[in-house]
Amino acid sequence: MPPVPSPARFTLRPYQQAAVRAVIEARRRGVRRQVLCLPTGAGKTVIFSELTRLARRDVLVLAHRSELVQQARDKLGRALQDPGAVGVEQASETASASARVIAASIRSLSSERIARLRAEHDLGLVIYDECHHAPAEDNQRVLRELGCLDAGWSGTLCGFTATTGRGDGRGLDEVFEELVFQVPLGALIDQGYLAPLRGFRVSTAADLRSVSVGGGDFDLEELAEAVDIEERNALVARSIAELARDRRTIAFCVTVRHARNLARALNALGVVADLVHGELRPEARARVLREFREGRVQVLSNVGVLTEGFDDPGVSCVAMARPTRSEGLYAQCVGRGTRLAPGKTDCLVLDFVDLSDLSLQTLPGLAGLPPRFDLEGQRVDEVQRRVQQLLFDRPGFELEADAISLGEIQRRAAAFDPLSMSVDPEVLAVSPHAWESLGVRGLALHFFKNAAAERAGRLSEILLLDHGGRRRSRRWRVHWDGKERARFGRVEEAVEAVDYEVRKLGQVPSRSAYASAAWRRAPVPADLARELLALPRFQAATCWGDAVTLLTLAEHGRTGAARARLRY
Repeated sequence: MPPVPSPARFTLRPYQQAAVRAVIEARRRGVRRQVLCLPTGAGKTVIFSELTRLARRDVLVLAHRSELVQQARDKLGRALQDPGAVGVEQASETASASARVIAASIRSLSSERIARLRAEHDLGLVIYDECHHAPAEDNQRVLRELGCLDAGWSGTLCGFTATTGRGDGRGLDEVFEELVFQVPLGALIDQGYLAPLRGFRVSTAADLRSVSVGGGDFDLEELAEAVDIEERNALVARSIAELARDRRTIAFCVTVRHARNLARALNALGVVADLVHGELRPEARARVLREFREGRVQVLSNVGVLTEGFDDPGVSCVAMARPTRSEGLYAQCVGRGTRLAPGKTDCLVLDFVDLSDLSLQTLPGLAGLPPRFDLEGQRVDEVQRRVQQLLFDRPGFELEADAISLGEIQRRAAAFDPLSMSVDPEVLAVSPHAWESLGVRGLALHFFKNAAAERAGRLSEILLLDHGGRRRSRRWRVHWDGKERARFGRVEEAVEAVDYEVRKLGQVPSRSAYASAAWRRAPVPADLARELLALPRFQAATCWGDAVTLLTLAEHGRTGAARARLRY
């Protein structure tokens, strides 16, 4: 069968061209089962279409929902300028033997159906949309019966996904051989292909600390019980009403009951809201989605329906009423609002953050900022750039994991002195020894353990490291020459205990632990100088004491502070 003519009215973006090249080059290297990871809204169907146009054999497109199958048929037909070339395998629909491209619901592919497809079509390219579902047993069964997992298969399996992570922890390497192409969300926003994201952090009083976790995320039944409460739903509804205003909004919920209760809370405030879920009849779901697209419904409260494949560029607000620990799920939800549309300047993300000892996924966390960062309505890419510039301008300044805003970071940075790295005055009051600050990590002390070590120039190192956590009574851990020796609740207690042990060792250790010890001002030993110079962007230290301090700072995550000490 001859190839479909090249479409005349769409042009691949540079990253889409790169994705197509990556598939072809990987296949030439012998990679038959490939993964491409692109954010929602990146135009996967355009890449499908180009791969289909280039394919010399028949093409099968696998999807998980009826809407996605129909979308694939319509978009491929338009892109290829030949709707008749695309057939459908779903429920009662069957593709004709003359169809060059088949869009299929993977749930409809029984063994008998697969056998017929293989008899009628020479399938050389299988495209798997939302391929992070592939490791599931029945999905692997479909791929196995199609021949995709056979060692001698001559075709190519291309999986597309916005996230390579799965909630159950199973890896895509159970099915695929190689991730051949990836482009991050931030890059496409910077290049103007996706809408910028701005966000608000809204704290609630709901308590998740007793909710069980399994497969990387919360137990749904327990989660619903914790968050589907009248007060929280009222807070979520009021936040959407005040912050989203006239934005068309998708609210992600835990259960159907939760979605229904949130829709009622929104309606009570005069916000027109409706809900969709997997149990809704197809005609009812189509009606709700149509009214939402037309703007007659402002907020769509949903459960597990709009996380994948929902294509509505006019969505400009995503409300995460469903807390999650899954980065993949969170990225899928936020991706519903990243498509460009006329008059749309950005997408607002509302993170509703409950009480939890575990890390919850948030928009800042997705962008590489601390998960508890409060954007206060600002664009995440702009905040990210400003924070990166601030960290560059003030070496040694570190972001804390606690809830913090850009304004607070700027205030703290303005008062930060990279030269001081001062030891707590309470520590100085109880110890005569030369403790060095590692910033938020803790303290370090260097000395010679005995006369033989002094002659050999072999220093001992004691670190007091702050491990924080819930058990604050044992937060300070004493590491002596790499081995943990004790734990204390207060740093002063740890310092006093270490000082006592050093004095017990004798005169050499105690004398060499003082700031006035002669070795600290001595020339840097050759091996230490080489080790220091091997670190990126580091210069030679002027004395032995400085060299040891700088290496310790670098080894324990204070590279910025070490550079600051050298720079100034």
